[in-house]
Amino acid sequence: MEEIRCYGCGAIIQNENKKMIGYIPKSAMNNEVVLCQRCFRLKNYHELNETNLTQDDFLNILQTIEDTNSLVVYMIDLFDFNGSLIPGLTRHLSQNDILIVGNKRDILPKSAKDQKIIKWLRRQLKEYGIKPVDVLLTSGIKKYNVDTLIEMIEHYRNKRDVYVVGVTNVGKSSMINTLIKSINPTENNLITTSEFPGTTLDLIEIPFDDHSSLYDSPGIINKHQIAHIVEKETLKEIMPTGELRPATFQLDNQQTLYFGGLARIDFIKGKHSSFTCYFNRRLTIHRTKLINADELYNRHKTLKPTLKQIESIKDFANFQFKLPDYKVDIVISGLGFISVHSPDSIIKVKAPHGVGVFIREALI
Repeated sequence: MEEIRCYGCGAIIQNENKKMIGYIPKSAMNNEVVLCQRCFRLKNYHELNETNLTQDDFLNILQTIEDTNSLVVYMIDLFDFNGSLIPGLTRHLSQNDILIVGNKRDILPKSAKDQKIIKWLRRQLKEYGIKPVDVLLTSGIKKYNVDTLIEMIEHYRNKRDVYVVGVTNVGKSSMINTLIKSINPTENNLITTSEFPGTTLDLIEIPFDDHSSLYDSPGIINKHQIAHIVEKETLKEIMPTGELRPATFQLDNQQTLYFGGLARIDFIKGKHSSFTCYFNRRLTIHRTKLINADELYNRHKTLKPTLKQIESIKDFANFQFKLPDYKVDIVISGLGFISVHSPDSIIKVKAPHGVGVFIREALI
């Protein structure tokens, strides 16, 4: 029997087990476009059914790309660079040409210059041993630089297959849909997209011609992104969909900033400094004195949203940093970042256990 795959997520279609990926009722098998039940409900009712795939399943797909002579388009979320990194990428794909696409350019302020962002990206990538053939900034939502991306892919693939890789929620599927519509404006068979992590489940093939194809790969799960632990209804509160509006707070030491009830930063020691915050504009930022900060969280009245699994401020993980003499970003993976230049200051970050917290060279 010929193998049929779901056009939306790439899963192999089956009629036997409703709980397994790729399930579809037999009555829907003759539809012109075959969507599994999971994609159908996600597309029409915004309901997400959990899958039985693991991170190892996604990494196994990455390893199959390693055995090909292909161009790899590695998509980075400019809002969450650190959360976009795939552990061991260079180990798996060291023999492949890699084109870096910094997606969601529309999220960053327009005042930030593209060339400065690209130079920043190259410096960050070099630290992780990634040497791309080129770097491009894009926005799948705003169709920014899509024509240039098509030209770059055609130039660097040299008639080879192309695999698009990235972590969950980086915007791969949305970008591929934009590419499909740009190449063929009448095409209506688009792959499934959503803000939920792990929407694509297997390689989805979109033919270039009779000899080569573009493949959308499942998003690799980077578990230190906060999107993997917040409730589904909270995702819209933290994932920005429009240009970030930086909010600057003047802090003295012994003051605290809360980011909703999901994380906080304590200014432990240092001179009066500006803390510029880049978060979803829907997320409330609350300033208070450090002496009152624990009590404020434990009351759970003014801080929204919070995490159901965190009952007390004592349930957060703690990260402490001494700031260098240059401007840095304090990053809470998937939630946002705070830019500050305050040499030798001591700051502490409280975030949910498992969520990545980093200090890096300032992006903006």
